[in-house]
Amino acid sequence: MELQNSTLGSGFILVGILNDSGSPELLCATVTVLYMLALISNGLLLLAITMEAGLHVPMYFLLGQLSLMDLLFTSVVTPKALADFLCRENTISFGGCALQMFLALTMGGAEDLLLAFMAYDRYVAVCHPLKYMNLMSPRVCWLMVATSWILASLSALVYTVYTMHYPFCKAEEIRHLCKFPPLSKLACADTARYELMVYVMGVTFLIPSHAALLASYTQILLTVLHMPSNEGRKKALVTCSSHLTVVGMFYGAATFTYVLPSSFHSPKQDNIISVFYTIVTPALDPLIYSLKNKEVMGALRRVLGKYMLPAHSTL
Repeated sequence: MELQNSTLGSGFILVGILNDSGSPELLCATVTVLYMLALISNGLLLLAITMEAGLHVPMYFLLGQLSLMDLLFTSVVTPKALADFLCRENTISFGGCALQMFLALTMGGAEDLLLAFMAYDRYVAVCHPLKYMNLMSPRVCWLMVATSWILASLSALVYTVYTMHYPFCKAEEIRHLCKFPPLSKLACADTARYELMVYVMGVTFLIPSHAALLASYTQILLTVLHMPSNEGRKKALVTCSSHLTVVGMFYGAATFTYVLPSSFHSPKQDNIISVFYTIVTPALDPLIYSLKNKEVMGALRRVLGKYMLPAHSTL
């Protein structure tokens, strides 16, 4: 097979899930609706948290960061997939592929760490309510957010640079998203050792956040079980239920993709899972949080009323 080194002038053929589908037009419409839903719901949640003074507390500050990450994550992948399908142009440049890989890994890694920090926030709120404002001060919240972004971007940079340094063969066809598993199959070099390293590093990256989540919610459960009133137990469980739902969706997809050996899942399954965590999850996360939260819904109504009523009165 003739080889070529990938340069900024060469590229890949990006075979998206829309092209693989039996009903691509229907799937395209569904993805478009989900993407618009993700933009609107995350945008409204960010607006409410920013504009409503009552939501300027650690829990909602972290939730706002999660919405920002979701919005950016889905925007890294979805517009390109839709544009390629509609324009029948399924190519992506070498530089574009590297950038997409870096941004997707950064957003995914940052969200992974942020969800662990959000679990700690819920642990402090339920188990140490009197110390909450000290343990979750603005400085601590900003440190959590900065840690999530910095560690995720550094990890993504290492993965991206090392992956893209390989020479690639001319049959440069990848599916849906530029990431290591499909790119490694195109490399004209032995990647077995690097594949093992990626697997070990991926598992290692997920273990601390999994451990933090498990420890936080174990302590929360023990505290809730010892609460004397049913109302207190119910309030604590409602406070944590939204976060647990989002955590289950995100970590379920991440575990399937990065922890299970590749022999346990096919490329088509990987494609479906990647669509789930890049398109479906960002659309559902703000709905899960806002629909179960009276404070968020009330803030949304007040913020929207403040902006819509003046415009309405001038008609």
